[in-house]
Amino acid sequence: MLTRQDAKNRFSAVVEAALAGRPREVSRRGKPAVVVISAEEYRRLVDAAQSRRGSFADHVMAFPGGVMERAQARPREVLF
Repeated sequence: MLTRQDAKNRFSAVVEAALAGRPREVSRRGKPAVVVISAEEYRRLVDAAQSRRGSFADHVMAFPGGVMERAQARPREVLF
C-alpha cells in the first residue's frame, strides 16, 4: 500500500501498474483510502454489478410480508 504522498510522487508508475492489471492501494493518514484501477477493470466491475441487480419493481414484489392492511385513519379537523 502506498501513502498518498508516495502515490502523488510516483503517479505515472501507479497508473502504469493499474493499466498492467496490478491495482494500487493508496492510504491517507495510515488508513486505506482508494484503489487505483484501470478504466477497463472499473467498467467490467460496474457492468457485472448492474447485470446482477434486478429492477426496483422486482425488489418490491419480492417483499415477504404479503398483503398489508391499510390503517383506517380519519383526517383531522382543520379550523380556518
